Formats: sequence, structure tokens, C-alpha cells
Amino acid sequence: MPLVSDLMVRDVLTVEPSDTIGEAAEKMHAANVGAVVVVEDMVRIVGIVTERDLLRAVAARTRAAEARVRQWMTPNPVTIDPDTEVEDAARIMFDNNFRHLPVVKDGRALGIVSLRLLARWAFDSVHTAH
Repeated sequence: MPLVSDLMVRDVLTVEPSDTIGEAAEKMHAANVGAVVVVEDMVRIVGIVTERDLLRAVAARTRAAEARVRQWMTPNPVTIDPDTEVEDAARIMFDNNFRHLPVVKDGRALGIVSLRLLARWAFDSVHTAH
């Protein structure tokens, strides 16, 4: 069974809790991703900001240039180890209605797995098996 480390995106996009949600949205847009990991001291994961978090902020009519990531992030996100099997990661995501899971080892973000990556892996697995 393949491991998360086999398909995760290794370039983890990060922001700090003191950054604005506008800065987070700009980074996400520029990188064409749906989530950014929130870190303190450039290492320790303290949250995640997703498209859904940004949507909540916009719906609340917050000012993107003033509202801070710490106010809108999902704190203490569920994370997985790089040695997690892909099926287990998918189960965690489906059971919790997540679209993104940070991959962490020894407290450091190594990568991120998205529902899109899992779908692509499943699609490829079905088509290469035939």
C-alpha cells in the first residue's frame, strides 16, 4: 500500500498567525492551492487556513487587509505522519470532511495531502490496474 510520503506535495505553503487573511489569500491564489499551513517560529504548526476559512471571513465582511490569520484559521489541525498509508489518510479526510491534511514529522510540516491528490491517485490506480 502506498504511503502519504509517496504523493504529498512537499512545498508547504505557510503563513504566520499575525499575517493578514488577505496575505494568506494572496499566497494561496498565487500558488493555486486551497490551503496554507499556519506556523509559529517558522516551524511549529498551530493551524491551517483553507478556502472555507476565507469564505467564512468574507461572509462576515471582515477586512482582508486587517483581519489576522489567527482569528480565522482552524487551530490545532489534525495532521498525519508521512508513513501513513494513503487509504488511512483518505479515511481521516472523509470521516472529518477535510480537503487538506498537513503531513508532519517531529513537529515539522513536511508536506500536505489534498483530496484532489487522493482522487488523482485513486483514478490512476484504477486505470493502471487494467
